[in-house]
Amino acid sequence: MGLSLPADHAFAASVHPDVDRTASADPGPSAEEARAVDHDVPGGLQRMAEAVLAERVAEAAEHDPVFADEVARRVADFTLRGGKRMRSRLLWWAMRACGAADTAAALRLGVGLELIQTCALIQDDVMDRSPTRRGRPAVHIALAERLGLPAGSGPGGAFGASAAVLAGDLALVWADDTVAETCLPPSRRRRITAVWRAMRGEMIAGQYLDLRGQAVGAASATTALRTARLKSALYTVERPLALGAALAGADRRTTDELRAAGRYAGTAFQLRDDLLGAFGDPAVTGKPSGDDIRDGKPTYLLAVARARADAAGDRRAPAVLDRAVGDPGLGDDDLAEVRSVLEATGARAHVEDRARRLGERAAHHLARAVDVEAHAGGRLLDLLAAVAGSRAAPPPGPGSAHPPYRETAAPAPAVAEGGR
Repeated sequence: MGLSLPADHAFAASVHPDVDRTASADPGPSAEEARAVDHDVPGGLQRMAEAVLAERVAEAAEHDPVFADEVARRVADFTLRGGKRMRSRLLWWAMRACGAADTAAALRLGVGLELIQTCALIQDDVMDRSPTRRGRPAVHIALAERLGLPAGSGPGGAFGASAAVLAGDLALVWADDTVAETCLPPSRRRRITAVWRAMRGEMIAGQYLDLRGQAVGAASATTALRTARLKSALYTVERPLALGAALAGADRRTTDELRAAGRYAGTAFQLRDDLLGAFGDPAVTGKPSGDDIRDGKPTYLLAVARARADAAGDRRAPAVLDRAVGDPGLGDDDLAEVRSVLEATGARAHVEDRARRLGERAAHHLARAVDVEAHAGGRLLDLLAAVAGSRAAPPPGPGSAHPPYRETAAPAPAVAEGGR
């Protein structure tokens, strides 16, 4: 995989096995190094990830070379290919907007976030039985195929799923190790550890509620929003911002305002993801249109449609949803009927408006936390705008009953993957 590093690699010293990473001999944060990373945060993160993961794979090889080659290297490759690095960028710019420049610590924490995302996506694909991820075979498929086993069913399917769970566990262990070995002053370590522990538990709780909702059927709007907050808003936005604030030693007021901004933006992101799951254009989303409906996802959008239909005494709309939602073989005509219900009940318009208002509240709280006219604050504002999305898609026009739902944000960094 090419993860070995030369001795003079820029980050080699920070991951050298002979270095005590919690020692007080750290030279301290460098404003010059931070300004260099400002120009290319994903690039700085990639270099740190290469260094950290080279060490992790080497450690795995000491346990067993087969395990290292088939599992550890695959986890490292998956992480290095990465996505949009949204969580890591939020952490970085939150730290910078709060006036700090602890480059090595911020990048290492960013690698930890990327590894937790690796864990989440690998196990998500197992739970959703997704065959692909990022244009390649999903990890559970690739692990089975590596042994020449048919990945779709039988022993190959069982092996692939079980091995992928272990791969996800390994990514989570690596994430914790990376954070634990980051050089931090004791007071900041306590704050960061508290945020990290909360984030891990919230992510798993949100995923469980999502699975539970699919198993038992329709969820209330309140439950759907709580699931969205746990699964996406906290893990994707609020907690990364809190990590950046903790690393910077930000005061309570600033931290609370940043967390509020992240909570609102993250919830808006999930609501727009619900809209994309129902109305999305496959050319934009990268997945078949209507997949969330076929999968029976207990989204806020569907919960609102049911509630509004019940309030109006509309018996047809719930009947359509009961018949169609969760049907993996749902055809285009039936999907169009579901979309018609989402339109006619006003659920689509309601969710679009709520997401817009949440985005506005996120920007308001961010402006109370940091100077959004400064460079770092402005970059953070741009990221939150990308997460929350911009104005909703225009209403349907003549001759187009249910146009594909497209995000219409101005050119800005793409958001995190798939509702995670």
